[in-house]
Amino acid sequence: MELRPYQWEVIMPALEGKNIIVWLPTGAGKTRAAAYVAKRHLETVDQAKVVVLVNRVHLVTQHCEEFSRMLGKRWAIITLSGDMGPRAGFGHLARSHDLIICTAELLQMALTSPEEEEHVELNAFSLLVVDECHHTHKDTVYNLILSRYLEHKLQRTRPLPQVLGLTASPGTGGASTLDGAIDHILQLCANLDTWHIMSPENHRPQLQEHSAQPCKQYSLCHRRSQDPFGDMLKKLMDRIHNRLEMPALSRDFGTQTYEQQVVELSQDAAQAGLQQRRVYALHLRRYNDALLIHDTVRAVDALKSLGDFYDRERATKTQVLQAERWLLALFDDYKNELAHLATQTPENPKLEMLEQILREQFGHSDSPRGIIFTQTRQSTHSLLLWLQQQPGLQTVDIRADLLIGAGNSSQNTHMTQRDQQEVIRKFRVGTLNLLVATSVAEEGLDIPQCNVVVRYGLLSNEISMVQARGRARAGRSIYSFVATQGSRELRRELINEVLETLMERAVAAVQKMDQAEYQAKIRDLQQAALVKRAVQAAQRDNQRQQFLAEQVQLLCVNCMVAVGHGSDLRKVEGAHHVNVNPNFSIYYNVSRGPVVIDRTFKDWRPGGTIHCRNCGEAWGLQMIYKSVKLPALKVRSMLLETPRGRVQAKKWSRVPFPVPDFDYLQHCAQNLADLSLD
Repeated sequence: MELRPYQWEVIMPALEGKNIIVWLPTGAGKTRAAAYVAKRHLETVDQAKVVVLVNRVHLVTQHCEEFSRMLGKRWAIITLSGDMGPRAGFGHLARSHDLIICTAELLQMALTSPEEEEHVELNAFSLLVVDECHHTHKDTVYNLILSRYLEHKLQRTRPLPQVLGLTASPGTGGASTLDGAIDHILQLCANLDTWHIMSPENHRPQLQEHSAQPCKQYSLCHRRSQDPFGDMLKKLMDRIHNRLEMPALSRDFGTQTYEQQVVELSQDAAQAGLQQRRVYALHLRRYNDALLIHDTVRAVDALKSLGDFYDRERATKTQVLQAERWLLALFDDYKNELAHLATQTPENPKLEMLEQILREQFGHSDSPRGIIFTQTRQSTHSLLLWLQQQPGLQTVDIRADLLIGAGNSSQNTHMTQRDQQEVIRKFRVGTLNLLVATSVAEEGLDIPQCNVVVRYGLLSNEISMVQARGRARAGRSIYSFVATQGSRELRRELINEVLETLMERAVAAVQKMDQAEYQAKIRDLQQAALVKRAVQAAQRDNQRQQFLAEQVQLLCVNCMVAVGHGSDLRKVEGAHHVNVNPNFSIYYNVSRGPVVIDRTFKDWRPGGTIHCRNCGEAWGLQMIYKSVKLPALKVRSMLLETPRGRVQAKKWSRVPFPVPDFDYLQHCAQNLADLSLD
C-alpha cells in the first residue's frame, strides 16, 4: 500500500525511531501512516513488539482492518477488547503475538495485574501507538500508562518503547489565550515524550486535496412562541420549592446550572441527615431533566421520562417518606393534564429545522449517508422515535438506528459492544443510512461515504466540533449545526471556531521553537508532572488512613439505616467494592433477572440488582465472581458515619479508611456454604 507524499513527510522521524505526534486532519490517513511505521518497525527492530491503543471499543476492529492490510500475514496480530469474554491472559497473548490492538483500559489492567498470566511490563513493547492521543492528560487511562513510561524514563530504566501519537485535534486545554494554548500543547508533548509534532509543510497542497472540509451551515431557529407544557412543569417545580422553604435557592429551571445546584443540595442533605430535603432535591432533578428533554425533543418524550421515573419509584420503594408520598400525589394529580398539554404544545422549532435538513439531504441526494450527534443517550432514543413517527419523513428514504455507548439497564438505554459493531457494519455497507449518535461516534469512525453530519443542540468543546465534523468524509459533504438563536449552544460553537484557530496557532508556535528550549521545557514539565502525581498519591494514602475501617459505619443513603462497617468491604480487581460479611444479606433484596452489562468479563458475571430491604433504594448489583455471589455497592448508595460526622464519598477510592483486596481462596475457606453450584 502506497503512502501519499504528505504521509511520508510526517512519519520520517518515526521511521528513524523518534517519538512524534502526527497531527493530520480527520480523513487524511493517520492510521495508514501509523500502520506503515509499525510495519517498518517490525521489519527492522530486533525482537520488536507493537501495541496500538484506542479509546473506543469499536475502533479496535476498524484499526485491525487497516493494520492487517498493511502488514499482510507475515506478522501475528491480535485484537483485545472488553467484550471478548474468557480469553488467555494479556501477558501471555503479548508474548505470543507481534502486534496487539486493544483498548487502553485493558493494557492498564495488565500493567497493574499481579497475575503472571495477565501481567505485562511496558518495556515488553518496543513501539506504542496512541490513537486520539489528545486524551493523554490529567487522570485519563492514556495518561496513567504514559506516566508509567515517564517514571521509567526519569529512572533511566531501559529499554523504553518508541511512542507514536495520532491526533486531528490537540485542543487548547480550556485556554483562551495563545500562551495558555501553547502551554497545553507543550504539556501534551511532555506527556507523550514527544520529540516533535509533525504536520505537512512541503506537501500541504496534496493534503488539502485529500482532506476537503464539509460545507458548514448554521441552522438556527426561534424559541417556542408558546410552551404550556414547559410552563406546567415549572409550576410544579415552584410548588416543590415552596415545600423546601429555601428562598435563596435559584429557580433557573431547565438549565445545567440548576441541575448542578440540586445535585449538590441532595448530597448536602444526605450528609446532614435531612431525608425529606434530599428527596425533594432528587425529584427536582428529574423535573429539570424533563425540561431539558422537552427543550431538545418533544413534550411526550419529556413526560415519558418523568412518568418512567415515578413508575420505578412505586415499584422499588418499600418505605415511603412523607415527602415522597406528597411528590407521588403531586405527579398523579397533574399527569393527565401534562399528557393533554404534551399533545397540544407546538412542535419543537429545532425538530422542524432538523426535518427540513433531512428532507433536503435525503429526499434528493444520491445515496446519502449521515450522522446526527446529540448530547445524551435519552435524546438519541427520543430522536429515533421521532424519525420513525414524524409524518413528513415517512416518504423519505431514511433507514436509521442508534449508536451509543454502554448504558444503564435500569433506564433501558444500554447498547452492547456487539450491537455497536453490527450497527457500524450496517452503516458502512449502506443497509442503514442514518445514525443517531452520542459522542461515542465522534472519534475515529471512518465511513468514506458519510456526507451529512448534524450536530443537534450540542454544548461541547472545540475537540468535539473538529472530530464530529470529520465524520463527513465524502466529497461535497455538509456539516450543519442546529441550535436556537441566542442560545448557549450557539455561543459555544462560535467560540469553538475561534479556539480551533487558536489551537492551530499554538501548534505552529511549538513546532517553531528552538529545539534546545523545547527539550528543556519538556523535561521540566515531565518532572513537575511526576512530582504532582506522587504528591496526589500521598494525599490519597493519607485520605485512606484517616480512620480505622471498623470505626466507619455504612448507612443506606435513603433511609439512613445502619447496614454494616467499612471493615466489611473488599476490593475485587482493584475496582469493585463488595461487602463480604455474610450477615449483610439480611439488609437487601436481589432482583430476579441479571443486570445487563455490555461486556463479558474474564472472572465474573452480573447477577441481579440489589435494593435496600428497608426502603427499596438501589444499592448496586450482585456480582458472581468465580462462582461466589458478592454484593457490589455503588459508592453513592452509602453514607459513611465516621467519628467526625457523616460524609458521602464521590468515589470509592476517596473513602477515609483502607479497603483491602478481596482474597478469593480465603473467602471460600471461610464461607464454604456460600459457594454457588451453577
